[in-house]
Amino acid sequence: MSTFDDYLGTFDADPGYLNWAAFGPVSPSVRAEVFADADLLGNGRPSSLALVGERIAQAQDVVADLLGVQAADVTLQPSSTHGLMHALYGITGAVVASTAEFPSVSLTLERAATASDRTVTPRWITPDDGRVTPDAVAAILDDDVVALAVSHVDFRTGYRADLAALRDVLGPDRLLIVDAVQSFGVIETDYTVADAVVGHGYKWLRAGRGTGFAWFSPQARERIAPVLSGITGTTASGLFVDELPAPAADARAYTVSMPDPLAAGRLAIGVRDVRDAGVAAIEERVAAQVDAVIETADRHGIAVASPRERSERAGIVALAPEDPARLAAALANAGLVVTARGGSIRVAPHAGTDAETLALLDETLGAFGKESFIVP
Repeated sequence: MSTFDDYLGTFDADPGYLNWAAFGPVSPSVRAEVFADADLLGNGRPSSLALVGERIAQAQDVVADLLGVQAADVTLQPSSTHGLMHALYGITGAVVASTAEFPSVSLTLERAATASDRTVTPRWITPDDGRVTPDAVAAILDDDVVALAVSHVDFRTGYRADLAALRDVLGPDRLLIVDAVQSFGVIETDYTVADAVVGHGYKWLRAGRGTGFAWFSPQARERIAPVLSGITGTTASGLFVDELPAPAADARAYTVSMPDPLAAGRLAIGVRDVRDAGVAAIEERVAAQVDAVIETADRHGIAVASPRERSERAGIVALAPEDPARLAAALANAGLVVTARGGSIRVAPHAGTDAETLALLDETLGAFGKESFIVP
């Protein structure tokens, strides 16, 4: 079998799982490696600790490979939010962001503004359908704007922002800060048009929690003060006492403490599997799965709030039924795992989602319009 076929064969979640945008069941290869690493940490030998510690550099290398950047510019973080905190707390000036962003972006920006006594100033926009387009950003730009913080893929609708077009609108002198949580590993794109990119491995990478990362370009490091720099982010080469060394000149400045090597190992394996399978092949399969979900919804008269053009979406389909609570109950009763939030039901297939799951979705949506419910 090809490497991509091998990759597809590793999806062993129970049929009915369509919630990859919320959580990715941990892959068999990640599970195997973390058990092996945990065993090594159980004996306390310095050689074992050093061996597991090598996972940190391995994770930086493979994430950098997928981003197309230098490994020295990649930092490991407890979460993507931690990476955004490093980016947004160190900025001075106005930062554009959508009010509809996931709180990791919007709340972090507001907290940065409060902590800096409004030296960091949110410049909120509320574009149509929550889509951060070049036109929406261009309409609010002025000389005070120093950055745009944006999710590459909107967590609600699956809309994929055009990073290259956003870069063109911002120009070379403003920072583009990207939350790639819903795109990294499932969309092939040029992340280097951005200045800072954050992500994590517990969704599409199937690596579990604690597997965040952040990349800071040289331009970002020139303009983002490392105000949260911790013991691992200084110019010191080892333990220091009786002195307070300055932040490091490289991306290490945007770290607080030593990464968890078990989390680093999970991230390294999760990203390695994606790299070896090929992001382009994964993107093509995810796009086909999304096509199938949209076609099924259309056939059964369920409104779709997500983009239909492949270039404008990733792995998320937002359904907008007339009675979302009833449909959510029907899907749950059928054994389908999705995210129901407000008036929307988010369906998120992955490359390895099987035909049985898609058939179950088809059957459930088909029966939905014919079922009668007795309200107590």
